[in-house]
Amino acid sequence: MQVSLIISYYKNLNSLKLILKALENQSNINFEVIISEDDNNKETIDFIENKSSSYRFPILHVNQDKDLGFRKNMTLNKSIKKSRTDFLIFIDGDCIPHKHFIKSYIREKEDNMMLKGRRVMLSESITSSLLENFNLKLLNTSNILLSKSDKKKESIYNPYFSLVSTMKNKGLLGCNWGISKKTLYKINGFDEDYVRAAVGEDTDIEWRLKGIDIQSKSVKNKAIVYHLYHKKTYSKEDVAFNNRLLEIKKDKKSFYCKNGLVK
Repeated sequence: MQVSLIISYYKNLNSLKLILKALENQSNINFEVIISEDDNNKETIDFIENKSSSYRFPILHVNQDKDLGFRKNMTLNKSIKKSRTDFLIFIDGDCIPHKHFIKSYIREKEDNMMLKGRRVMLSESITSSLLENFNLKLLNTSNILLSKSDKKKESIYNPYFSLVSTMKNKGLLGCNWGISKKTLYKINGFDEDYVRAAVGEDTDIEWRLKGIDIQSKSVKNKAIVYHLYHKKTYSKEDVAFNNRLLEIKKDKKSFYCKNGLVK
């Protein structure tokens, strides 16, 4: 195995099945999957126990001992510890990977470098069809370009360069990025002080990686994910709360978080 794909997941089994189907179709199968479940859901546990052996790649599973609410960062840290490779890729449980997704990350990965991808924002119509029919052919570029989807340019696969020459001002998206495990340990992984959605699992960790001089590289148009349509699951209040917490940490220049991989 060359890389570990960590899927942040919460109570959406149909979406997870769709992701696993897309992973079955990968052009490079040299990876493991870790389902990072921010819950303790019997339906998910039963599915993994009964179906994981039918896939072409190994599937590992971590979860909460019990549902304590939003503990995404805690579960991600558990997943990092359980991973068996030196390079980690992170996606969310509502993002379907392109068939060359893994291949692109393996080709582009470097030590001491964070890889930053983007996402196609699928329309409600395409999302409904995907979840009903599990037909990945719906994700062809022509179909997306003619749809009401957003971020359509991100759907155009080009293994050689991004359509936009720079992503200097684009922040890290927690739903599509990668980094070496040893680099994450330099900042002690994800900060578990964040117990509300947004900011903590991407903005905070990017700030801390930059704080120890880790550079970023774009994999836009190379490592593509298709984001399933749904209403936002977090509030403006959550974002504001986390931003205030981030500012406190920035004032202290806390690049190595205290409440992370190593307690």
